Amino acid sequence: MNLFELTKTLINIPSISDNEKEVGFFLRDYLENLGWTVELQPVSENQNNVIAHLNDTPRVFLSTHMDTVPPFIEASEDDEKIYGRGACDAKGIIALQITAAEELRKQGVSDIGLLFTVDEEQGSSGARMANKHSIAAKCEFMINGEPTDNDLAIGSKGSLRLFVKTTGKAAHSAYPEMGESAIEKLLDILADVRKIEFPNDGFFGETTNNIGTISGGLKTNIIPPDAEAGLHIRLTTDDKPILEILEKAIDGRGEIEISSVALPVKMLAVEGFRQKVVRFTTDIPHLSNWGTPLLLGAGSILVAHTKDEFVLKRDLEEAVRLYVNLVKKLLADDKV
Repeated sequence: MNLFELTKTLINIPSISDNEKEVGFFLRDYLENLGWTVELQPVSENQNNVIAHLNDTPRVFLSTHMDTVPPFIEASEDDEKIYGRGACDAKGIIALQITAAEELRKQGVSDIGLLFTVDEEQGSSGARMANKHSIAAKCEFMINGEPTDNDLAIGSKGSLRLFVKTTGKAAHSAYPEMGESAIEKLLDILADVRKIEFPNDGFFGETTNNIGTISGGLKTNIIPPDAEAGLHIRLTTDDKPILEILEKAIDGRGEIEISSVALPVKMLAVEGFRQKVVRFTTDIPHLSNWGTPLLLGAGSILVAHTKDEFVLKRDLEEAVRLYVNLVKKLLADDKV
């Protein structure tokens, strides 16, 4: 398949987090037919990382994730764009990385590998498992793919996902004085959390917080005994001072349950590429055994996770050229 055909084919294989089995099987078969040595690394019953290489000395790996956020949106296109879930995050990037790897192969470059992970959109369990693989020791540089507008990202924020949980006492809603509302407790906490001025960093920028989910209660005629809110904080510092600030704001009225933590990361800067710091996090914090990290990919993060997600065809083509040049530069100059 050509670059655009492969992108659309991948988009049309549903792979919402926890259900990446089929796309993993497709990539295994596709790469084996191209002559790659491919391994499926089990992560869960429906999830396998895909690890591929051309020889026994894969010094540079190209990596991104196979899972997408919901809902599934099938591929469509016009003259300029390819649309659909994963068009830029990150099915299009898988396609361009394979295309770039095949172009490198045609040019006689074989010290390369491909790593496609599961679960990046949730907890990066795929990356955590991949970090235990023995082939990681052979990798000197890992170019991770996320939508960076084809800029080389030299830094990415971290991620702290947590739940704030409150408990109360159920009672008949006609007699609220007989109970204690967990939802009202939670709302008071969240009002205080929204007033927090989190620390900023001169390189990574400001720490931001999204209150992404709120749930609780049983029925409208019952004083709610339980409630919780899901928060996603984009870290520019270590997570410890952030948790201390949150604990102070909560002041014993609720409990914090941490879902996942990824610290902010600085990546390799390479001359000749547009550079910037991005606000999102990636699998990179969980792939510490895979050599020096870099981050580059086609598409805009501003349309990722939206109903109109797309990637420009010309950006996919440009990204292939950028990847080819970057890999050759890394292999030619270890001191880059």
